[in-house]
Amino acid sequence: MSKRTQPVRSTLPSCAPVLYLFNSLTRRKEEFKPRESKLIRWYSCGPTVYDAAHMGHARSYISFDILRRILSEYFGYDVKYVMNITDIDDKIIKRARQNYLFQKYLEEEHSNDEILSNVRVIAEKLAETIEGTQDNDKKGMFMKLHADVLNVLSVLEKETKPSEKKTDIKKLLSEVKDSYSEFLDSKYGSNINDNSIFTALPRHWENEFHEDMHSLNILDPSVLTRVSEYVPEIIEYIQKIIVNGLAYESNGSVYFDVGAFDAKPNHFYAKLVPEAYGDTKSLQEGEGDLFTDVTEKKSVNDFALWKASKSGEPWWDSPWGKGRPGWHIECSVMASAILGETLDIHTGGVDLKFPHHDNELAQAEAYYDNDCWVRYFLHSGHLTIAGCKMSKSLKNFITIKDALKKYTARQLRFAFLLHKWNDTLDYSENTMEMAITYEKLLNEYFLNTKDLVKKLNTQEKSVSLSKWTDAELKLDQHFCNMQKNVHIALCDNIDTRTALDAIRECISFCNVYVKDRGIDSLNLILLRDVASYIIELMQIFGVIPRTKPTGFPISSDNTAANLEDILSPYLTVFAEFRHAVRQEARECKAFNILKECDKVRDDTLPNLGVRLEDQEGRCATIKLVDKDTLLREREEKLRIERKKAEEKEKRLAQLAEKEAQRKIPPTEMFKKETDKYSKFDDKGLPTHDTEGKELSKGLVKKLQKLQLQQEKKYTEYLNSVK
Repeated sequence: MSKRTQPVRSTLPSCAPVLYLFNSLTRRKEEFKPRESKLIRWYSCGPTVYDAAHMGHARSYISFDILRRILSEYFGYDVKYVMNITDIDDKIIKRARQNYLFQKYLEEEHSNDEILSNVRVIAEKLAETIEGTQDNDKKGMFMKLHADVLNVLSVLEKETKPSEKKTDIKKLLSEVKDSYSEFLDSKYGSNINDNSIFTALPRHWENEFHEDMHSLNILDPSVLTRVSEYVPEIIEYIQKIIVNGLAYESNGSVYFDVGAFDAKPNHFYAKLVPEAYGDTKSLQEGEGDLFTDVTEKKSVNDFALWKASKSGEPWWDSPWGKGRPGWHIECSVMASAILGETLDIHTGGVDLKFPHHDNELAQAEAYYDNDCWVRYFLHSGHLTIAGCKMSKSLKNFITIKDALKKYTARQLRFAFLLHKWNDTLDYSENTMEMAITYEKLLNEYFLNTKDLVKKLNTQEKSVSLSKWTDAELKLDQHFCNMQKNVHIALCDNIDTRTALDAIRECISFCNVYVKDRGIDSLNLILLRDVASYIIELMQIFGVIPRTKPTGFPISSDNTAANLEDILSPYLTVFAEFRHAVRQEARECKAFNILKECDKVRDDTLPNLGVRLEDQEGRCATIKLVDKDTLLREREEKLRIERKKAEEKEKRLAQLAEKEAQRKIPPTEMFKKETDKYSKFDDKGLPTHDTEGKELSKGLVKKLQKLQLQQEKKYTEYLNSVK
């Protein structure tokens, strides 16, 4: 008898989705394949630190933080995330110099006549600028500046009148600081030669930026680079590009030779935005505010790698003389220094595509003589404010600190999660209301589920592991569908909006399941598993902070006790005791005791981060909630109660006034109105006004009608008191 063998096993082809990302280099979604299987080399353009970080920064850095977390914690990649700080830049130089000159000016003694003359000059120059500006956004900004200057000018002109109260000149000038600083800079800027003036400003705003990022729960980069720390590397990098024949020196500056680069068969200039080739306006803005001389270039398309420093600017020694790095070269050098000749991902705002990112690509590919410095270029979408363009240069922006005064970091993150990361996002009340609504949905779901699942600690295993009915099978099917749909959404260009929709749908079904089954028939393990999955996703998305301790846990046992686990038994005992006290107080009609029980619920526990919800006929539910959230809820409840009390008081006052009006005899109703009338007839009807003029027949007729109405009310009153 021959031995039996296993049958040939048929296998089904895998239909699991794979990760696709929208690559700006190809303008389409592409399957994501890093150079090394699990390692992602990622460079992200950081801020130019000359002012407060705003919501435009938040748009990019929260979006990329979400992408980074999902790639790392959901898809399991090892991410080396490098971000730069631009601390050498035309904007920084100009702002630092102007701040210094303005502060110095305020500390000095200057006559009102001199200041008045300066403000007049500033007003005239702004008027000329407005006249010559075609861009409507910029024109609007200049018009606002002009209006502020004219207001200050009006106040200063009044100062010449002795009767006018003297104004605080320093405070007044602070209202037009930008315009006045620009004026001072045009006169004295070239005299500044202290390099420390140019380092203090970026150091201050970098620290502010990091604080804002931490406030938004954005992960620190793996490596942070600063331009000021990489000047030697930048010089070496430029030298090699010159050796490769793709850059040239001119009058102490070095320019990238766009024509020579583009002529090479293995190179292509403006990969991201080919249609912008020759866009001199964008190129000039990319060159910066302090350098616009094109006569020393071979072509207007060429851009500076190294700028010869002029008077009033910081400088470093170089083979071409004293100068400083151009804006674009810094990212190419710093990214290459840490991540090498090929990046898997490069991220930045969509407004950086051209010329900044296109110039980065050209520089690095000229240096390495390759054509694949970046594999995937990801650009976050624009951010608008209530439909309007947001721009720091146009002074139309909301700082992150101001946004956090109105909304929480979690709510801001939800606003971004509810929109695709590469679409335009409108920061408005409607957008934030959507985020707040979603946060409330999740918060109530978590609180209710935690309250139910607490019973697992006291349930017998035979109860908690009971047989599934059709209700559990249906819930589990929704759970599986959610997991599948979330995965499909995240594979499709990390579509968090669709993922959150899938989560919302499953939560709705969980709520229906709890309502239909009743508390005693629920499968708590299944409810816990669904909630655990959603919590894990929220941690991956950065909505819920995840702590990662270094080393082994302090506890010697295998439990991971948290604050809620520790407090829950004590709070439960307290809730049961309070319930018994309330029941007894109701029977005894001890209203003072009931009042104290309510006081504990409404005043004491919220300050400890505890929400106590009374349930009819059974013990109250206790939930641990963020203290600030509870205090806001309490304040809102008090506000509603105050509003109701005010409305009630207003209604009572109206009723009292109406009742008092009924008691006035019709013959007396006009006699108190001596500010209107001076003479009355025998029925108390006015005949003359305060100046002794006889009233018109029309007015007398109107007053007679009012008197007849009062007579009817007065008669009703007399009948009611008989």
